This record gives sequence, C-alpha cells and structure tokens, in this order.
Amino acid sequence: MPQNNKNLHLKISSLRKDFPSYKIDSLIFFNMSNIRYLSGFTGSEGVLVIDSSETSLFVDGRYTAQASLETNNIRIIECRNKIEGIIETIKKLKLKRVGLEAGSITVEIYNQLTSRVLQGEFVALTDELKLLRACKDKAEIALMKKAAEISSLSIRSLIDKIKPGFTEKEVALELELEARRSGADGLAFEAIVAAGENAAFPHAKPTDRKIKKGDFVVIDFGVKYKGYCSDETCTIAFGKLTCRQKNAYQMVKEAHGRALAGIKANVSAAAVDRCARGVFGKKYGRYFVHGTGHGVGLEVHEAPRLTSDSADILEPRMVVTIEPGLYIPGLWGIRIEDTVLVKENGCEKFTKMDKELIIIE
Repeated sequence: MPQNNKNLHLKISSLRKDFPSYKIDSLIFFNMSNIRYLSGFTGSEGVLVIDSSETSLFVDGRYTAQASLETNNIRIIECRNKIEGIIETIKKLKLKRVGLEAGSITVEIYNQLTSRVLQGEFVALTDELKLLRACKDKAEIALMKKAAEISSLSIRSLIDKIKPGFTEKEVALELELEARRSGADGLAFEAIVAAGENAAFPHAKPTDRKIKKGDFVVIDFGVKYKGYCSDETCTIAFGKLTCRQKNAYQMVKEAHGRALAGIKANVSAAAVDRCARGVFGKKYGRYFVHGTGHGVGLEVHEAPRLTSDSADILEPRMVVTIEPGLYIPGLWGIRIEDTVLVKENGCEKFTKMDKELIIIE
C-alpha cells in the first residue's frame, strides 16, 4: 500500500517550485532510487515524468499492479516501450523545456529523445539534483536507525564467535545470516571482510584466507531495511600486535574522533575531511587513500561527499559516514566508520559498535 503519501506529495511539490529556477516545465527521472524517493514505487525498472500539474510513472506489464498498490495520486502508464510513452506524453502536453537527470540517462536514450522530439528542448540537470535525497525526513531517519541497529548487533554477535582459523568468506556469511535473522531485508553492499595483507585493499572481497594471530581484520558491513541502508566498519585485532599497529589504530581513531567532532550544520564537507586528514601528517597521509565519508540513504553511497575537493555544505538531517583509514600495502589496513545524523550543533551516531580497539586472543 502507498506509504507516507503526504511526504511524497510534499517532495514533488517542493521539486515543482524549483522548475522556474531550472528553466524547465517538466522533469524526467530514470534513477530508480530517485523514483522510489518521489513516488514510493519499489520496482527495478520505470520512468517518472513530473510536469507542472501531473506526475506519471511509466512501467511495463510486470509492474503495473505493483505500481498501483505502492503509489498514490500518480498516473500509472503501462507500455512496452517506455521511451515511446515519454515521447508521446511530451508531444501531447506540448512540453517545451524538459529536464533530464544527466547522471542517469544513457547516450542512446538521449539520442532517441532529441531526434524524435522536435518542438522542445532538453535540459541536462546535474548539480541541481545532486542533493535531492540528502536531507532525510522523520520516517527515513527512523528506518536508517533501525538498519544501523541491525548491522551493529550483527557485528557485535559475530565478534563473540569468530576466532583464528575462520576464513574471510565464513565471517562474511555469518554476518549476512545474523543480519537476516535480525530483520534485515538484505545487504546494502557485499560485506568486506579482509584480514592481514588483504585489509590493505579498501574494497577487498572476502577470500578463503584464514584469520591468524597478528592480523587486523577490517569488517565493513551494512544492511537494507525497508529500502534504507546502514554502513559501519570495525577493525578487529587478533593476538599480539606490534607497537606500530597499535599506534596506527590509535591514529585512525583520533582522526575518526576529530572528524565526528567537526560535524554540524553549515560546516563544509571539505573541512570535515581536513579534520581527519590532518591527523596523519606527511608520514602516514599517503596511506589514507579515500575520502573521509559520504552520504547514506536509499543508496549506500550518495550525496554529500566528504572529500578534500567537495563543494558540499552539511545541512541538518543529512546522514553521512565518517570513515578514515590507513592502508599499508603488503602488511595490513585499518578503517573505523560510523554513520551519523547531522544536527545544528553536532551529530547523532546511528551505528552503535564501540570503536575502541578489540583484541581477540
């Protein structure tokens, strides 16, 4: 059944108010996360057309019934060829300046539209739509808190079970099973479980490598709950560590803490990145090879970006990650990550794992 009808109506109404500044009379969405955000439709394929007075969702026969159940006050148009349906609608409504999601449309579709629609003009929108989903409403925040609760409990439960001799794949499987038992609809992304030298790859895939004493094991895990994602990373140690490993972990934890302390409304995302990056200095700075964080929502990676070159400014109700890390090729890697809600004068952590160093003997 349709959910949050009032919120969906407000989102579309707010978007329409921006049409004059975008110099458009309509807007076409191809990105399925944006379509879900604006309509409530959870299918895997469709096109949403918003004009000044009506919203139309184009789907094929697989999704007609589902779209009717999940949406409200949206015209459902069943068609075998969605592009033909869009072209017919543009001509019928005599639309003159049609906005397109520049990041979601293929060259093939763009060429079809521009070659067939001669009376109007298409306007590519990029930065205008970048932060469309960035600020969450109360319902979204509640779902994200639940997703974070499930993933944190899953990691906590796993830490009580694993020991040297487990493989990375076995740990990843246990995580997913625990999350699904706890109510997750699925994973937000393929779990990263990386031990020892494999942990030096930020996006490592689980392998048959067995965990052994002296390893750092990076566990980066997130679930989906009613469409919304969680994202959390813990680095667990096994057996005795070297002084260098212990010092490196504390350095990452300090960078994580400084970045968290820097989060509040009206702060630039780049400034938060500098808070974390400044801890490492010249000696270790080259081993921090990615940004400090990113937005989370219907997708696990979305706006804003917390990087050194980001132009984004944090706003209340944005949900972002803080995830500094160090990656020493051939030896080990460390990453600490929490997902937080931006508030006027600080932030609220959604993820619940304690980030003090955990050593399993």
